[in-house]
Amino acid sequence: MKLYSVNAGYFKLDGGAMFGVVPKSIWNNLNPADENNMCNWAMRCLLIEDEDRLILIDTGIGNKQSEKFFSHYYLNGTDTLEKSLAKYGFAKDDVTDVFLTHLHFDHCGGAIEKIDNQLVPAFKNATYWSNEKHWEWATNPNDREKASFLKENILPIRESGKLKMVEIEEGVEFIKNFNIRFVNGHTGFMMLPQIRYKDRTIVYVADLLPSISHIGLPYIMSYDTRPLETLKEKKSFLDEASQNDFILFFEHDPAVECCTVQQADRGIHSKQTFKLESIF
Repeated sequence: MKLYSVNAGYFKLDGGAMFGVVPKSIWNNLNPADENNMCNWAMRCLLIEDEDRLILIDTGIGNKQSEKFFSHYYLNGTDTLEKSLAKYGFAKDDVTDVFLTHLHFDHCGGAIEKIDNQLVPAFKNATYWSNEKHWEWATNPNDREKASFLKENILPIRESGKLKMVEIEEGVEFIKNFNIRFVNGHTGFMMLPQIRYKDRTIVYVADLLPSISHIGLPYIMSYDTRPLETLKEKKSFLDEASQNDFILFFEHDPAVECCTVQQADRGIHSKQTFKLESIF
């Protein structure tokens, strides 16, 4: 098995929304906001090469939305999913599986593209993976979350016939050395890949911990549908991560790819930060 960090680009979100109840006087030192109170965030995917499979975890925001839509999110930088795959000698047609942690637009927008005014799978040779309960949650969204679940990102996956569902069971194995954790605070039945790699455990923490700054327990996004559930899930996960020296792989941190955590006098904090490629 080989793992590759794949950046699908950068976008901006409101700092207050990303840091919840934490005041700007504190979070602005962690990820400084621009004049519109927007902070920059990565859309960092994970590519897994395992025997005859090439598995992509999440796909970024894509490029099919309207100019008005993108004007709210200030896409920036030169990284794209295609460029990042090509860096390792791959193309979209090489991907055999697209594993979607959840169906918010910044995680699954790149899964579907528009060609000749038709919405089609961007990875034409891939099987797409979700789970039944999250699919139901996303396709019949609550009023708070429906702006994040865009039907043009989601429904064409099932219509293509390429959608499969994983079993909803904590720790279920997706492939050998790749198990799935389920969390519900951010959105219903979000999936966190837990991968055994080079004698280490790596967890793709998606929106449970969008960045290294969110390790602190009060740092919970206003986007989360059940913030107290997120608090409980974070505390449990971070305790386990510190005890077992897990590597956390961040999807949205603009600078830090990976870190480990440790217990300190005032709670759990980051221990070491590093890039995925430095793991031996």
